Amino acid sequence: MSILWAIIVGFFAGLVAKWITPGDNKPSGFILTTVLGIVGAVLATWLGQAIGWYQQGDGAGFIASIVGAVIILLAWTQIARRV
Repeated sequence: MSILWAIIVGFFAGLVAKWITPGDNKPSGFILTTVLGIVGAVLATWLGQAIGWYQQGDGAGFIASIVGAVIILLAWTQIARRV
């Protein structure tokens, strides 16, 4: 059930990140939005554990997942601009 929950939360985090981030070079589609949110959640969890906000085995919350997805989306925009 945790994998399914991560996919659902990742999808909504990806939607919110796409909604609040300016620019046109955004990945589109259901799969890319979900992957964007899941990677953002993983990034937020990793950063939170590295800083000491989360213990080993704890995951990032919804807001942190959105922040991670925004970071990934901004990086995507910068890479797409250079290509």
